[in-house]
Amino acid sequence: MRQLLYNEIKKMRYQDLNLLVIFDAIMTEGSITRAADRLALTQPAVSNALSRMRTVWKDDVFVKDGRNIRPTVYAQNLWSQIRGPLHNLEKAMDQGSFDPASAKRTFRFSAVDALVSVIWPRLRKVIEEEAPGINIHAVPYSIKTDELLHNADVDMLIGANVIGDSVIQTDYLYTPCYVCVMRPDHPLAKADLSLEEFAAADHLLVSLSGDTTGITDQALAQYDLTRRIAMSVNHFSAVTPLLKESNLIAVMPSTTIESAIFNEELAVVNPPIEVVAPQLSLCWHKRQEHDPGLSWLRKHVSRIVKDHADQHYKMIEQRMCKEGSCQAKSQHLNHSEMH
Repeated sequence: MRQLLYNEIKKMRYQDLNLLVIFDAIMTEGSITRAADRLALTQPAVSNALSRMRTVWKDDVFVKDGRNIRPTVYAQNLWSQIRGPLHNLEKAMDQGSFDPASAKRTFRFSAVDALVSVIWPRLRKVIEEEAPGINIHAVPYSIKTDELLHNADVDMLIGANVIGDSVIQTDYLYTPCYVCVMRPDHPLAKADLSLEEFAAADHLLVSLSGDTTGITDQALAQYDLTRRIAMSVNHFSAVTPLLKESNLIAVMPSTTIESAIFNEELAVVNPPIEVVAPQLSLCWHKRQEHDPGLSWLRKHVSRIVKDHADQHYKMIEQRMCKEGSCQAKSQHLNHSEMH
């Protein structure tokens, strides 16, 4: 097979080496449309190139798989042989060629909704000042972060570190701090929340996967305790309205609920158990390690998130319930509402 592939590549020198570049883009993006965007070509131009590939290589190369396309075994083997040398050649030719001021490019990024709310306004300001031709498109977050990157569904994402995957590159951002939040006049809005009270409460869970157990349940299991997940939601923006109008409590990263905490819409206390949070990192695929455009974007996103986390953790401690403080806030709020 290796000799056959070598012969095919050797023959292509006399036919159309541009096919390799287009083939690589389709394999990387997993879509003819996205490959066309990546190469600044029209979709018909990429489709015509695919037809030439099938003629020259005497293989279907890509076949339909529902709404998507799937590479044939021949295409997978060919890509495994040429993507390394081809990317090295692109690196040698394009290193340092990205000019933010004139670049026109679209990046696909995935993160939970709470992080998008933090990053997008600050990132948009940078783009308007430095790179007006750059588009940033949000892709729905999935806990299967490795699949998003392997399948080239995104250029990068923010998620927990992918353990044991050598092709996923990471930049550590911060470790979330899990807090317990509830409405300010909730009976459990107190500094001395006991483990028994905590476990007996009705809990709201943010579950991106649909699973109704989380790291808080793992911590409770160490004490032979369980909790009732009375409701679950699949995005963080739904939390504040629910907690403000109910007896539910929730354990979640403080950065995902900070607006409600800092605006005193919700009370925040330390959970009576230690919840060990996974580290959050900026993640991208090794195939884009030397992409100067993505390097530019990574630099800004990393700075935005790290600066925000530093500021957040300086402020969050001031909002924690101290003895009597949550009840005092609640009385103040109720008094204000009466007037």
